[in-house]
Amino acid sequence: MDYEFKIVLASTSPRRISLLHQIGMRFTVVAPMEDETSDKPDPKEKVMENALAKARSVLGNVEEGLVVGADTVVYIDDSILGKPSSDVEAHRMMETLSGRVHRVFTGLAVIDAESGRWDVSCEETQVHMMKLSDEEIGRYIESGESMGKAGAYAIQGLGAVFVEVVVGCFHNVVGLPLSLLWKMIRDMGYDPFSFIEWANVDV
Repeated sequence: MDYEFKIVLASTSPRRISLLHQIGMRFTVVAPMEDETSDKPDPKEKVMENALAKARSVLGNVEEGLVVGADTVVYIDDSILGKPSSDVEAHRMMETLSGRVHRVFTGLAVIDAESGRWDVSCEETQVHMMKLSDEEIGRYIESGESMGKAGAYAIQGLGAVFVEVVVGCFHNVVGLPLSLLWKMIRDMGYDPFSFIEWANVDV
């Protein structure tokens, strides 16, 4: 495989970028022109449709490589929680999650830019959150960490202290299920190890 053949991440999410750096993945970032536009009520359908749309939106700027699109939502009470648009909305989301179990869904799409072949899948993880006081929620939101995060919390940051149990893929809750990505690359007929730069693996 040509050294220049790489992963193209159709996301500017710092969390997803950090996860790919963590495993030493060779990749470039291209901002998607499509955002979370799916109106599907089913969380699995929604995140898969959004992930595929994001990946497809950058194909015009990519000649070769595997384009990866991702979309993550939090799901509870038959409702999808995306990214809060205000502190008030973030507070309401955290109140809803407090002391309860919610599910996190991430849709993942992989497209071979040269051949046009594609695959899309979804990872689901259960998260048990401790009971939070109104003061704890308020002070957490004051940290600024809630904004830009599905469900208004960051499990890879301060929000980790509120999470008691994770059932399933932890990295899915961060926003990029690495094991699923690895399997999808492999199922596309490529050797995932060929995308790894060993000197850059975060150990």
